[in-house]
Amino acid sequence: MPEGPEIRLAADRVANVLLNQTVEAVSFGLQPLRRFEKRLSGHRVTAVDTHGKAMLTRFDNGLTLYSHNQLYGRWYTARRPRLPNTPRQLRVALHTQTHSALLYSASDIAVLSDRQISEHPFLARLGPDILDRSLTKSQIAERLVLPRFRNRALGSLYLDQSFLAGNGNYLRAEILWAAGVHPSKKPSNLGASALARLATETLKISRRSYRTHGVTLPDAMARELRAEGADYGNYRFYVYGREGLPCRHCGASIERGAMGSRAVFVCPACQPF
Repeated sequence: MPEGPEIRLAADRVANVLLNQTVEAVSFGLQPLRRFEKRLSGHRVTAVDTHGKAMLTRFDNGLTLYSHNQLYGRWYTARRPRLPNTPRQLRVALHTQTHSALLYSASDIAVLSDRQISEHPFLARLGPDILDRSLTKSQIAERLVLPRFRNRALGSLYLDQSFLAGNGNYLRAEILWAAGVHPSKKPSNLGASALARLATETLKISRRSYRTHGVTLPDAMARELRAEGADYGNYRFYVYGREGLPCRHCGASIERGAMGSRAVFVCPACQPF
């Protein structure tokens, strides 16, 4: 499932073709939304935002197209009239004079007013966006010790969108490894320095992944691995998906476990139980 960096990158692609442009034609593949086609057509896109795994395309008439990119949802952009060759079902098509932004397969889509956004059942329960530039290390450290979060295992907490929106399975594994914390640990088990390190790595890893299109390794390490012939899948992560391979820091074998029905990857030496 796409995580915050991938959703933000998709939003960037959509913004490149829609931002400050007039959408001349709109079509929806879901019948309940077709009543909005005329209400959005002829209006200018004023912003393309994300909150966690949701994308919000805002129009100058006060309406917002909300889409939650679930497992199969995917945005494409294309120069008109070219369309992607895909078996996916077209759910949303937004056409400017020169380009199209197309959403395939997603089913969680709505057109909302400002009031409806604040009351939306999914958006209302989200925590801060993990890629929000105003989010600070101190704010994350403070959230970690809130009563509703402090006694939860980090492996579970770091998938909870009410804690930080946009986090997901690979970011969880990479952040906890970089912080040297085992997924079974709770914030209440950690001292101030470990909490500060965890908050720091949360921002560092997620922002690096956005900047590098999904690579969580430092630039120099990724370049060295590419020079050695590693493909994208083999120079992308510290621990995620690397079961049985040596830790990039200490050489111990990466182990795979499960938390909340999701795979979790740890280095037993760098992240002692």
